[in-house]
Amino acid sequence: MRAIDPEAPGGPEMLVEVQRPVPQPGAGEVLIRVAAAGVNRPDIVQRIGAYPPPPGTTSILGLEVAGEVVAVGEDVPREVIGQPMCALVAGGGYAEYAVAPLGQCLPVPQALSMAEAAAMPETLFTVWTNLFERGYASEGDTVLVHGGTSGIGTMAVSLCKLFGVKVIVTAGSDDKVAACLAHGADHAINYKTEDFVVRVKELTGGRGVNVVLDMVGGDYVARNIKCMADDGRHVSIAAQGGMQATVPVFEIMRRRLTLTGSTLRARDVAFKTLVADELARAVWPHVEAGKLKPVIDKIFPLAEAAEAHRRMEAGAHMGKIVLEVL
Repeated sequence: MRAIDPEAPGGPEMLVEVQRPVPQPGAGEVLIRVAAAGVNRPDIVQRIGAYPPPPGTTSILGLEVAGEVVAVGEDVPREVIGQPMCALVAGGGYAEYAVAPLGQCLPVPQALSMAEAAAMPETLFTVWTNLFERGYASEGDTVLVHGGTSGIGTMAVSLCKLFGVKVIVTAGSDDKVAACLAHGADHAINYKTEDFVVRVKELTGGRGVNVVLDMVGGDYVARNIKCMADDGRHVSIAAQGGMQATVPVFEIMRRRLTLTGSTLRARDVAFKTLVADELARAVWPHVEAGKLKPVIDKIFPLAEAAEAHRRMEAGAHMGKIVLEVL
C-alpha cells in the first residue's frame, strides 16, 4: 500500500510516498480502507523527531482516519465489514489501509463526507475529554480557549455552542478573530494587539472564566490563572510555548483553582473505548442530525502530505487540514 512513513526526522520534505505492507487486524481490531486522514499538530512533532509513537505502534504518521471496514480480527462481528467508519488511531493514518480498535471507531453518518469524518476523531476525543470531562464545562459556564482557529479551537467552539457554554477564544490576527466570530465564538481576542487577561476580565464583568483550555503552556499558565473565576479549572493539552511554568501557589489555594491536563495518544484502548461510547451517546446524535461538523480548511491528496504540513506550520489555516487517500 501507499503510505507516508518518514525514514528519518526532518522537515516536510521527508513526507514522500513509500510502499508498506498492508497491516492485519488483530483481536478486537478492524482494517479500514482509508478514504481520508486528518492532519494534526502531533504529526508535525513526530515528523521532526520529538514525539515518537507509543511502543508497538507503526511509524506511519496519522492519528485519525475515515473509510470502509474491509476486514476484521478475532472477536469482531463480520457484519462490520463494509461499514463506513471513522476512527481514532495511535498511528498509521497516512496510508491506504489502517488498523483501528473497533472500540475507537464511530459510524460515518450520511451527514458527513469522508473528509469531514476523518477530521473529527482526534479533536473531538481531545476536546471532550479535556474541556468537558477534566474541565467539567457545563451549560451556563464561560470558557477561554486559546488557538481559536486551530482544529482543537474550532471543535471546542462547536461543542460549546451545542451544550450552552459561552466561549471566548484568542487568535493571532484580526482576520482570524473575524473567522472565529463567524464560526460562533461569543468573543475573540487578538492576543497580538490586546492583553487577553484584561479583555477576559472586561468580558466577564471581572468574574473570570470557569474553564481555560490551554495549548500554549509556558508563561501563559500564570496569565491564564488571572483569567479564572474562583473554583475555576485550567486544563493543559499542549505546551507549544514552553514546558515549564511558574504559578502562584497561594492564589491557587485561596481561590480553590484546579490545574490539570492530559495527553490522549498514550492512553489505552479501554479508556479510548469509554470515551467513544460517551461520544456515541452524547455527541454523535448531533453529528447524525447535521448539527456538528468539523471546519475544513483544505484537502490535499496523500502525495502532497508535505504541503499539508507546510500549511499547518505556516499557521494561516482555519480548522482542519485533511489528506484525501482514495
